Amino acid sequence: MKKAKKYFLIAFIVIALDQLTKLLVKFNMTLNQDIHLIGDIVKLYFIENDGAAFGLTVSGLGAKMGLDISPETGKLALTLFSILAVAAIGFMLVKLSKHKSPLPFYLAIIFGGAVGNIIDRTFYGLWFEAMNDYEGGFLFGQVVDMIYIDIYNGAYPSWVPFVSENSKLFLWPIFNIADAAISIGIIVIIIFQNKFFKLHEKAIQAEEANSAAKEEPLPVDAQNP
Repeated sequence: MKKAKKYFLIAFIVIALDQLTKLLVKFNMTLNQDIHLIGDIVKLYFIENDGAAFGLTVSGLGAKMGLDISPETGKLALTLFSILAVAAIGFMLVKLSKHKSPLPFYLAIIFGGAVGNIIDRTFYGLWFEAMNDYEGGFLFGQVVDMIYIDIYNGAYPSWVPFVSENSKLFLWPIFNIADAAISIGIIVIIIFQNKFFKLHEKAIQAEEANSAAKEEPLPVDAQNP
């Protein structure tokens, strides 16, 4: 459990950074306001995401499958599913906390990112429902996104099949620190999972070899100099 505490501390740091940036944006920017950080490329662009990644919603996906799901029901289902998923990730983190590779670290930042977005969905609707233009309630919050890599700054051609808004082309999704932590963790684990498990096996074999060497009895000459 001592090992697990270290990784939960890493997750807590991700959560703290994520919530700090979200609250700073929420209290100091208006919706759809943008602030240029690095030229016209890296910006803060304040939006609130009512769905999952890339703005997908349960009701929208249901409509594509011919299912009539209200936005409220869809949002509640997404929040509850996210809570269950976070619980499962936390359980995995405890189980894998003694893994002798960087795997628990990347699992910890995924957990921290997931909890960061869960806080928005679960509590922001309750905390901020008194604010203008914010409808919500417990379990009905919206995720604050603000980091925008504007790799195409200008009017979009009519033939380009990307999501657009106000003659801007969003070739890259607007995201937050939680999204970045989740994405980095998942990508690294997918790419290096075999290496992580090989490192773990080698570490276990080395420990077993060292343990066997310590337990091996000394030669008779060594015992009776």
